Amino acid sequence: MTDKFLNDLIKLYEYLDLQKNNTNKLITYLEDEEYDKLTIIDEFAKTLNLELDSNLRLALVTRLVNLRDDSLVQVLKKIGKNEKEIIDLQEKAYCFVRDFWHEKHKNTIDYIKHNNLLTPFYQEIFTGVYNVGLKMSSWQSSWTAHIINGVNKELLNMFDGNETKVFEYLKKHKLFDLGHNNIEADRSYSALVKEKDTYKSKAYIDSFKKQTTEVVDALENFEQRLIELEDEEFGQKWDYILYIQSLIKAFSENKTHLLVEKWADVDRAWMKIKSPVQIGHPLEYYEDHFRKAVALEWDIRLTNPHFAQNDHRVNKIKSAFAKIFDNIEQSDEYKATYDFSLKSLDKVQLYIGRPALFFGAEFNGLFSAQVVPNDEIVSKEEGKKIFAFSDEILQISRAKPFLKLSQEIFGQKLLTKDREFLFNETDKWHQVYDISTIGHEYGHILWCDDETETLMNETGNFKNIEEFKATTGGLISFFLDTQNDEKELEEQVLIDLVKRAVGLIGWMEVDEVQPYYCEGLIHLSGLFTVGILDFENEKLNIDLSVCKIEELKQWYEKTYTDLAKHYLDKKDATQFLERFAKKESKYFMPSDSKIKAFVEFYFNRYKEIGQELDKEDKKSNYIK
Repeated sequence: MTDKFLNDLIKLYEYLDLQKNNTNKLITYLEDEEYDKLTIIDEFAKTLNLELDSNLRLALVTRLVNLRDDSLVQVLKKIGKNEKEIIDLQEKAYCFVRDFWHEKHKNTIDYIKHNNLLTPFYQEIFTGVYNVGLKMSSWQSSWTAHIINGVNKELLNMFDGNETKVFEYLKKHKLFDLGHNNIEADRSYSALVKEKDTYKSKAYIDSFKKQTTEVVDALENFEQRLIELEDEEFGQKWDYILYIQSLIKAFSENKTHLLVEKWADVDRAWMKIKSPVQIGHPLEYYEDHFRKAVALEWDIRLTNPHFAQNDHRVNKIKSAFAKIFDNIEQSDEYKATYDFSLKSLDKVQLYIGRPALFFGAEFNGLFSAQVVPNDEIVSKEEGKKIFAFSDEILQISRAKPFLKLSQEIFGQKLLTKDREFLFNETDKWHQVYDISTIGHEYGHILWCDDETETLMNETGNFKNIEEFKATTGGLISFFLDTQNDEKELEEQVLIDLVKRAVGLIGWMEVDEVQPYYCEGLIHLSGLFTVGILDFENEKLNIDLSVCKIEELKQWYEKTYTDLAKHYLDKKDATQFLERFAKKESKYFMPSDSKIKAFVEFYFNRYKEIGQELDKEDKKSNYIK
């Protein structure tokens, strides 16, 4: 990489940092009650035809800045909107947020061109991704309407809300896409379309013909523009072009049994691109609970120019992985899965950076980190990429408003300690992020081979234990670590865990993040079992004494070993989940009565005061 390119990357990275700070100012204006500076929020409320009050104002700022709509949904329920009205308002909000960010992304491209940053080739990468992104974003609305709010709700109604029966129906009528070797795939690139009284699986090019054709046209245009340029920095011109060509083929494929293979080719081509400018394509499938239709993600992730590759976390993960595996009786099948995971770990490419442009489904929430591709056949050949947006997450965490709910649940003592750390210990904060978040992404890779998910997802709960497995993989690498280089972070890692486990309860009713809600319930089980958390007289007591922490480590080691064995046996995920939580009408609830009482209490308080600002404590108390 030339010095000019490196300096340009630094300038662009700093520009994105500054832009994010400017957007985050909306939160500061809200905290300081400078409502005259929140004209964009007035406009947002007007677009939704809603009367502004303090709760709605916070929910709209959260929707616009942090791209999450769970607060908005709670406010809409509180003011008596019915399900149909909420869906309509969510869609209008999506369009408002989309247009706001499209404008910002356009400014980023203008900034690159105006200052002649990067090279003509990489300028064109940014422009091309933006043009394709506009088409992805306009497709997102009909994708959500058809799959999430259409077919999925129809299927649930058909079977009175019984998800098991929905899965049986889909299986019986062969409505899942076929994957590698013609076995049922763990995801789909198609949608169900009703014909008379039956459903038929149709590729996106058939079920969303207009929108997919527009994406393909934009990709073809993108490819033509790149052919005329050279990548003098990294020599990856043809890798990018082959990647875009594979995307065109995948989006254009209309035979549903060939879709997974075509998208595997996209992932293969993508794994060859190793420059700091990474394009993200449809990879994740959280939103669609039934057929795991892959979401319309499209973005550029920019690597932090100061980031140096290191094996720090992966070596600790490997060491803990080996210790846990040694505790399990050995067999050839187990060893084969263990070796498969180990090989995947060795092939990981790590990118630490931030999102530069993002479109489509990503206006409904950006990930803080990601390990992809999810196609294990591809990973066996090519490995995986881990993306971690630590700078972005630190910025978001520092900007987040202090909430009355946190004050009530956690108490000022714990919050003060946590906030002192957040605002003043930048390097240590990044170390904790490395354990919890990057550790989480490495944790996804463990105990899996190319058929694990399909076999364990018979009743649709694989993702609902997989997030716990991932986070705990990172925690175990910390708890079982024999080196003492991270020991001083122990209390902060635990505070982080407690806040995560409790905070995830707030997502109880948000279907696409159900896996995280379920993860939280399993963590709560451990925290309550060893007495770090206790709930009496509507008060959460928190005890982070050394002896309790030691007990918790043992609980995690035992629970994680049981979970690893469950994965090695490829048993149905529901069996493990039901040790901790069972479905009650629509949502999972803890099996333990005390934890259940706390979950119900917290969720009720979340609904009542979840959108209220904490007026007792201020950021100025921590910023030194």
